[in-house]
Amino acid sequence: MTHRMNAAADPRPKPPCEKQDALEVLKRLREAGHVAYFAGGCVRDTLLGLAPKDWDIATDAPPPRVRQLFPDTQAVGAAFGVILVRHRGSVIEVATFRADGPYEDGRRPLSVRFASAEEDARRRDFTINGLFLDPLENRVIDFVGGRADLESRRLRAIGVAEQRFAEDHLRLLRAVRFAARFGLEIEAATADAIRKAAPLLKGVSPERIGDELRLMLTPSTRNAAWKLIWDLNLAAVLLRLLPKAASRLDAQKSIFLHLPAEETIPFGLAVAAATLCAQVQADPATDPRTLLDKPAVSRGVKAMRQALRLSNVESDQMNQTLIGLEPLLAEELPGIAAQKRFLSQPTSGLSRLLLEALAAVGIQKGRIDWLAGQFKSLASQEIAPAPLISGDDLAAAGFSPGPTFKRVLDGVYDAQLEGKIADRDQAMQVARKLWAMSPS
Repeated sequence: MTHRMNAAADPRPKPPCEKQDALEVLKRLREAGHVAYFAGGCVRDTLLGLAPKDWDIATDAPPPRVRQLFPDTQAVGAAFGVILVRHRGSVIEVATFRADGPYEDGRRPLSVRFASAEEDARRRDFTINGLFLDPLENRVIDFVGGRADLESRRLRAIGVAEQRFAEDHLRLLRAVRFAARFGLEIEAATADAIRKAAPLLKGVSPERIGDELRLMLTPSTRNAAWKLIWDLNLAAVLLRLLPKAASRLDAQKSIFLHLPAEETIPFGLAVAAATLCAQVQADPATDPRTLLDKPAVSRGVKAMRQALRLSNVESDQMNQTLIGLEPLLAEELPGIAAQKRFLSQPTSGLSRLLLEALAAVGIQKGRIDWLAGQFKSLASQEIAPAPLISGDDLAAAGFSPGPTFKRVLDGVYDAQLEGKIADRDQAMQVARKLWAMSPS
């Protein structure tokens, strides 16, 4: 049977899937006379000693039969033979064994036909993802040598690597993500095929690329992924829209690699973009304040957004992470008020990560080390107390609303942050002095 590929898989994330629920679905298929195995990532993760997030099932039962056997289903990829089965609190993906027809757009096949388990394994991307598990007999079914590759810590494309990447261009980045995440060495022929096929990424939508980069640049394995992007010649394509040829940066000297080693970095893609934006605007021998030129930052954010399809939140995070450094790296040392204002910003955590990375590559190390000491001494203090006075207080005192209001309120709040005033009366005294000194 051949199905024209006119339906895409549901992009919405699936709810959690419990192994016991998936096992009961698998048993029901087997009791009905069908072949059914756990498939793909859950098998890989189990063999690696990791906890799978999903328990997908591959079977010889065609989609109508799957829907007949289970009362609560959703056909999210019927043309691909994919049915979601809802069982108790889980949603289990049940896919019919298939073989893919020719690919036309570097993303999905024009057609599929339902096939054997072996054919289904051989149409997948990498051997580590082409494994099946019979949980009833505790037996791994391996048609592609994936188990040996896992034991050897090797990532290898199934069949002819060039063909696998020509079929789905995003597999170029998936190879990087899997190798980095699981600590695998990419097999030589597969790595060579990735380098040759790198230009194919130009045809992949920025949205899909951004999604892959988010997955690989957030966890603690991000540095391995970052290095592979350059080593496999992918950076030149991924970063081709960025200013000053960011793709030609030396990955080994990248600011990104000097971010503090943590389990995860929130907004990993935004932080990576911020480090690139910083690095293409300055090097360790130049004045770091060039990083903070607002028009340059704006251009960098715009370029990153276009190249990687940053979300609005990510763009804001990137922009504020960079701009937040401005008062800290200005010509004059920042006072206590400026430091507290910085620490109270929602993005101060990301900005501090970037500060540490800048110092690690020699940019303003003395200044940044001094700031670290300052921040440590402020850790026990209240960073953002409620202002002692407001604009209503100024208006009640007879001051005319206008642009001077903000300057006066900022000056009063700075005095409060620096501990120079402690109550409303003192705040109003400072406000009157600042008002008298302000231009009319």
